[in-house]
Amino acid sequence: MSAGSVLAAIDRDKYDVLPVGITPDGRWVLSPDDPAALSIRDRQLPSVDPTGTALVLPGDPTAKGLVVLEPGDVPQELGSVDVVFPLLHGPYGEDGTLQGLLELAGVPYVGSGVFASAVAMDKHHMKQLLTAAGLPVPSYVLVRAGQPVPATVEGLGWPVFVKPARGGSSIGISKVTSPGGLADALAEAHRHDPKALVEEAIDGREVECGVLSGDNGAQASVPAEIRVTGGQAFYDFDAKYLSDSTEFDIPPALPDAVLDKVRTLAVAAFEALDCEGLARVDFFVADDDVCINEVNTMPGFTPASMFPRMWAASGLSYADLVSRLIDDALRRGTGLR
Repeated sequence: MSAGSVLAAIDRDKYDVLPVGITPDGRWVLSPDDPAALSIRDRQLPSVDPTGTALVLPGDPTAKGLVVLEPGDVPQELGSVDVVFPLLHGPYGEDGTLQGLLELAGVPYVGSGVFASAVAMDKHHMKQLLTAAGLPVPSYVLVRAGQPVPATVEGLGWPVFVKPARGGSSIGISKVTSPGGLADALAEAHRHDPKALVEEAIDGREVECGVLSGDNGAQASVPAEIRVTGGQAFYDFDAKYLSDSTEFDIPPALPDAVLDKVRTLAVAAFEALDCEGLARVDFFVADDDVCINEVNTMPGFTPASMFPRMWAASGLSYADLVSRLIDDALRRGTGLR
């Protein structure tokens, strides 16, 4: 969906666009340049057509191009690639693995590098780095599959949230109100990731803030508040993508001092993880207390997604945001920086 939105908005006078889809089994294919095919229809999420021409990006910085892989034929170069906009979420897209391939290939790309992508995806290590930087995060306990649940879980109080350590889009997350529900919640989280977090529930408002890097350092957007009004227990997958009842306030009805604190902490978290390009930092706000929930290095990118909406409220249109990110990636290049 994010890719379809960028395809519809990108400046075709400035960029020649080559859409590449990745199927659930990891196959790279040449995809149609058709934004409408990548939209939700009748509550059904779009998917990549696996019958497209197979492609591969060699980890060869002297090639800097895609290679067509037709069965029985000698591989042929499709052409050089100047920059990649990796509109992928979760493992193998947002966690540093794809970024590592692009570094090996010498192809610049939008967003954070290998380290920041990997650490932001792993909520365990993300919280460790944020804590080391003196930034506030919820208390949590790490639980690995096949190992006993640490007794320190009881100290978190009830309810708690149980989540895969390296997941996204609220997949595999459960709200647990008593000890009796913990085992099932951990089993569900471990179905997605052998590392799971049991995290204290913060009784606060959900606030987000966008961050962009630039020549003069990182900048924070106008924050936004998410209000789940569709009866869900929390901001789950349906509330994020399939519900019309979730409401957003940009900016939130919060004191200016709290909004300033959110923006300051968003930039601090971005810098603590060594992020580049863009990130969305999610918070819990309870009265004057602001706590960082997580950092997303490739947030949802449809015009209805929070990251573009926050920047639109900050004076940067969707199309200009796309161009700024691509230009920033070209400026940074690849390699140590």
